Amino acid sequence: MKKFNFRKVLDGLTAASPVGSSGGGSGSGAGGSVHPGGTAGAAGTPREEIQETLTSDYFQICKTVRHGFPYLPTALAFDPVQKILAIGTRTGAIRILGRPGVDCYCQHESGAAVLQLQFLINEGALVSACADDALHLWNLRQKRPAILHSLKFNRERITYCHLPFQSKWLYVGTERGNTHIVNIESFILSGYVIMWNKAIELSTKTHPGPVVHLSDSPRDEGKLLIGYENGTIVFWDLRSKRADLRAYYDEAIHSVAWHHEGKQFMCSHSDGSLTLWNLKSPNRPFQTTIPHGKVQRDGKKPESCKPILKVEYKTCKNSEPFVVFSGGLSYDKPCRRPSLTIMHGKAITVLEMDHPIVDFLTLCETPYPNEFQEPYAVVVLLEKDLIVVDLTQTNFPIFENPYPIDIHESPVTCTEYFADCPPDLIPVLYSVGAKHKKQGYSNKEWPISGGAWNLGAQTYPEIIITGHADGSVKFWDASAITLQMLYKLKTSKVFEKQKVGEGKATAEIVEEDPFAVQMMYWCPESRIFCVAGVSAYVIVYRFSKHEVNTEIASLEVRLQSEVEDIITPEPETNPPFPDASSQLPSLKSLSGSTNTVACEGTMKDSIPCLSVKARPVRMPPGYQADLVIQLVWVDGEPPQQITSLAVNSAYGLVAFGNCNGLAVVDFMQKTVLLSMGTLDLYGSSDPYQRQPRSPRKSRQFAAGLTELSDSPVSLELERCKSPTSENRENSFSRSRSSSVSSIDRDSKEAITALFFMESFARKNDSAVSSCLWVGTGLGMVIILSLNLPASDDSRHSEPVVVSPSGTVLTLKGAVLTFACLDCMGTLTHQPYEVWRDPHSADDGDKTRKRKLVMHSPSSSQDMGDHQFAVICSEKQAKVFSLPSQTCLYVHNITETSFLLRADVVTLCNSVCLACFCANGHIMTLSLPSLRPLLDMNYLPVTDMRIARTFCFTNEGQALYLSSPTEIQRLTYSQEMCDNLQDMLGDLFTPVETPEAQNRGFLKGLFGGSGQAFDREELFGEATAGKASRSLAQHIPGSGGIEGVRGAAGGVIGDLTRARIALDERGQKLGELDERTASMMASAEAFSKHAHEVMLKYKDKKWYQF
Repeated sequence: MKKFNFRKVLDGLTAASPVGSSGGGSGSGAGGSVHPGGTAGAAGTPREEIQETLTSDYFQICKTVRHGFPYLPTALAFDPVQKILAIGTRTGAIRILGRPGVDCYCQHESGAAVLQLQFLINEGALVSACADDALHLWNLRQKRPAILHSLKFNRERITYCHLPFQSKWLYVGTERGNTHIVNIESFILSGYVIMWNKAIELSTKTHPGPVVHLSDSPRDEGKLLIGYENGTIVFWDLRSKRADLRAYYDEAIHSVAWHHEGKQFMCSHSDGSLTLWNLKSPNRPFQTTIPHGKVQRDGKKPESCKPILKVEYKTCKNSEPFVVFSGGLSYDKPCRRPSLTIMHGKAITVLEMDHPIVDFLTLCETPYPNEFQEPYAVVVLLEKDLIVVDLTQTNFPIFENPYPIDIHESPVTCTEYFADCPPDLIPVLYSVGAKHKKQGYSNKEWPISGGAWNLGAQTYPEIIITGHADGSVKFWDASAITLQMLYKLKTSKVFEKQKVGEGKATAEIVEEDPFAVQMMYWCPESRIFCVAGVSAYVIVYRFSKHEVNTEIASLEVRLQSEVEDIITPEPETNPPFPDASSQLPSLKSLSGSTNTVACEGTMKDSIPCLSVKARPVRMPPGYQADLVIQLVWVDGEPPQQITSLAVNSAYGLVAFGNCNGLAVVDFMQKTVLLSMGTLDLYGSSDPYQRQPRSPRKSRQFAAGLTELSDSPVSLELERCKSPTSENRENSFSRSRSSSVSSIDRDSKEAITALFFMESFARKNDSAVSSCLWVGTGLGMVIILSLNLPASDDSRHSEPVVVSPSGTVLTLKGAVLTFACLDCMGTLTHQPYEVWRDPHSADDGDKTRKRKLVMHSPSSSQDMGDHQFAVICSEKQAKVFSLPSQTCLYVHNITETSFLLRADVVTLCNSVCLACFCANGHIMTLSLPSLRPLLDMNYLPVTDMRIARTFCFTNEGQALYLSSPTEIQRLTYSQEMCDNLQDMLGDLFTPVETPEAQNRGFLKGLFGGSGQAFDREELFGEATAGKASRSLAQHIPGSGGIEGVRGAAGGVIGDLTRARIALDERGQKLGELDERTASMMASAEAFSKHAHEVMLKYKDKKWYQF
């Protein structure tokens, strides 16, 4: 364990320090990467030792779990015995869901779209067919599924797959109309092929099209039903290798479904019709219906409808069969929403959906296709939702979905993550959120109940907060790698509804989503919550368990900057990074990016963008708006969006800034304390010479936050925008190489970071005082002193005074984050007020005293006579000793890129700085010495969504939005990586396959086929021969090795290794067997040949040779 020593620098003796002792520390750390300062302290200075316990061994990055709805879904499968569901996506991902807590994400390396999924029922395996014409076998008997085998087709395109129950032979239909057969165990192609030209009649001159359906007859496994796109159906006898019957229909086929007795089947067609066929009379369907077609008066065929894309035909023992289909609606209702139709007897029920239907499956009691199916639910996969319909109740209610698949209900615009928060928060938030639950769900248990999940060793509470484009905020319980919604807050409710189409000039600065949440700040201890919205407003919320009816207090703030262009920095300062101010802050004039508000009539001045409700508002239990603060238009210019936000419950203050300046508001007295341009904050300490404001440019503002395109965008462009806007103008590009004094560069100094703290504001301070640390886009740190009333009684009456302390520190690049360590190197938390219910009836009219915690943890009550300030910018990190303001350590994090996020976090009872860089690197640095502990190129920023939503939290956890609908969590803790196997759910649990029903003597005698069907004999190499090697290529997977790693140690690991060793041994024995057989065959051939030669020359004399 390494110890880092440095001498404490006493006030008044800072001149003895060779590093960073100039005023404000502006020259510190000019070029070094990490170096201690203050080594020449005065004689007799006590030596301080801070023992840093974290080493690089504590860090390792791995993804833990993915939450949310699978993005761009394409395929669906269900195992009726294991009761687990699989969803494939267009990006090659597979999500496997079981009971709540059992949620697994796997990805095909190729990234090819998943066409179809097939479970090996109750075998713990899954087959996926992808758009690159590859089949993959996934092993689900391990916590992280892996591919055991792959088979890549070279000359054919896969269109449909079918795996009969308890069979090891997979039927694969292709675009050319051929049907191939794959052995699931070895993943080798059989020599048995059903060629399209053999299947159709010789007299047919046209190609039947791709195979759209394959299924074996429920009566006879030796008969295969093949459906071709053009309307041809072939009933193929696998034993005799010929077609038993052929049926033709003049409309394209989309799907086929059997009656369980195997005597009839149903087809769905492109004209919205359903046809029912009997095997005994295949010349024409014995029943044709167009369920949603209008019946013509003259008795003609009903008019055609939209295609029925899929139909399922499920029988019941005690009632009429269910026919469930998607599509098929009439063309004359163009605005009808996508729908699922359930026909039960004569009753037809149409369930309208909010999104297009991708696929659906009817869940049945039995896995056997030749028994009464007894359907009990329908799983419907929509483009942006997953619903399950209860078929056992006549009104077909839906089940309440236990998965967090509505993260994207409104697009996510920002995220925050809190690990190890107060344990009482989750039940409290749940209790107020539970009151908002909807009624009308099915009373049955959620039917996707497979797998097993236990709590694991990690028990600390975790909360994720997501801000959304419609102004809503969702609080999620994220403990033990699960996700469950606790509470939803609608911030838009404090404003009047927007009146559309009145023709009046509005004061809005964004056309779309004016309530979109841009930033959030939460203090879990005091339960104060604050949001900044895209329309330049801040709302402060307090938490109460009681409903109130009250008016919403509101304030208006003017923020205007009078200085724009920087001419020259002073020679002794570090020039800030040329484009540093564009990290989070100011909005540049982006051509065509958004709506410029035209001034109609008088120039807009002193009006906010939105109107706060003036009447008393009913506020339910939960978060209740305490104060709304809005920036207003100034001289016809709209307010700039907010770029930084901080709240402190102990001080009763909220601070926020944008590219014009800083505002500080007292939310207890509801007064504005400070509204000042960034330049005025410096006073005489401004290190830059500036010129007066240039003529006013026309301002344009970033539009909505809801663009969900997944296309990679230019980070250079995006850095110039608000932190939450998306790229709408792909043609625009911006050079980062402009110089600091460039005329065309709108380089106002934005406020990029704010931090309330008990700290030393000035060099000669002997005790800590209340401060606000302000970081700017040019790397400047300004400390403001807060003079709060001495007693709690006078807090509501005496004014709070905010004044510049004169202290200015500098870094390279826009400031991102602050933190404070005590003299022992322990992280000191910001002061807070212990939560009390503002509307509690217990206290009556008694004046209640506020309970404040000024120093946390309590061990640092005596803060000592110095502390460490940790400041991180987009380029470097610095640690200053206070009050001397000596730069003790500096680490230049990146020269060529810039940080997107930096957080000071706790891990293993210690503290470190975690950073996420735009070049994809995740880094951690020790504190206070800033030693690099981890640096891994892990997550390329392919989309601004990642940059916008990435955040770190305590205990080595982080998250980001991996797609518009999914949250990806990861860990950078070695301990959590090691324990991850225990925390993940098991997908496969040992379950007995239900026994087949006894079919009875007569049914067995007359109802089924006379002989048992042996697929092995028919499709095996001995009979069918080998398939052409050029047709498909077998690729062994890594599932076996990963299975060993994934298996929990001890017996299971040994068993797994033994099983794989047996498999390998069996494979080698098989190869040896083949070689032996080959040698025997060649020996036999040689013997035969030798015998023939002997017979030929037996009776000849020597001279006749």
